[in-house]
Formats: sequence, structure tokens, C-alpha cells
Amino acid sequence: MKTLRSRFSRFTLRTGAALVLVCLPATSFAERAWVKEELRLNVRAGPGLKYRIIGPLVTGDGVEILSRNEDWTQVRPDEMEPGWIPSGYLQASPPASITLVRVEAENAELKERLAELSESEADLRSSNDEISSRDAAQQAEITRLTRENIELRAGARWPEWITGGSIVLVGMLLGAIVARSSGRRRQQRIKL
Repeated sequence: MKTLRSRFSRFTLRTGAALVLVCLPATSFAERAWVKEELRLNVRAGPGLKYRIIGPLVTGDGVEILSRNEDWTQVRPDEMEPGWIPSGYLQASPPASITLVRVEAENAELKERLAELSESEADLRSSNDEISSRDAAQQAEITRLTRENIELRAGARWPEWITGGSIVLVGMLLGAIVARSSGRRRQQRIKL
């Protein structure tokens, strides 16, 4: 009884897992492919020539591969309902014509970006040159003001020294003149 129950639970588990995988959206497992070079394929409602034609696929059309069997592949085209095409007409990478168009578009975009960056570089260079010239002028002004400041600090004391020395000299001259004109004689001092 126990083995029958465990077998039944394993069967139920496997069946449930299979149902979950089947019920999941096809896009999560869908493989992307492109129609090979220089072809026009009819997408049919079923896997065989007896089924009606849904629409055409041409070189470069992208499709999602939904399922495969021996001779037919079920696909979902980008702008059409799902259908079947004969196996062997798909490739994993886009054809050269699609790749060329994409690369040319990227090239044009990169050229525009390069032109923008070149213009931006020219603006930055002119701005840098302007700032450098202003910097050089300011540096020259700083040097001139520093020199002037040093001269003022060093030279600021000499007028005071000359004024003080002139006052002392004038005072001595006046003292000598007053001493001579006062008429007093010098008295000799007694030395001890």
C-alpha cells in the first residue's frame, strides 16, 4: 500500500510539473530566429501543405519558434498570428541585410554623437583658453601687488626714521644756538 501511494504521489508530482511547464507562456521558452537569405515563405495554419496560408514571411522577418517537429516548425511572426513553416528555413542570427541596416543606423548615430562631442570639445577648448588668459592676467596682477606690498612694508619705515632723525637734529641745533646766545659762560666743574 505504501509503495502504491508513493508511486501515485510521484506520478502526481511529475504530471503536475509537466502541466505547469505546458501551461507556462510560450514567450518564456521561445527561441528567436530569422528567415534565411532571399526567401519568401508561406506561413500555414498547420504543419503541412494541405493547411491554409496565413500570410507570407520574407527574408529578414523575425519569428519566435514555438515548437519543432521533423519537417515543420511552429512560429509566431512579429506581425501575424502563429503558424507553421517548413523546417530548415530559419537561422539563429539576423541575415546580413538586416545586420547591415542596423550597423548603418548605429554608424549614423555615432557620427552624430561624434559631431556633438567635437563641437563640445571646441567650446571647452575656447573656454579653457579664455580662462587661461584670465588666469595669466590675474597671476601677473598678483605678482605686481605682492611686489608692491613688499616695497610698501620695507619702505614704510624710512620716512618715520628720517622724520625722527630730523627732529633730533633740529632740536640739537636749536639747543646749541640757544646755549650760545644766552650769554652764559660755561662754568668749570670741579672734579673730585
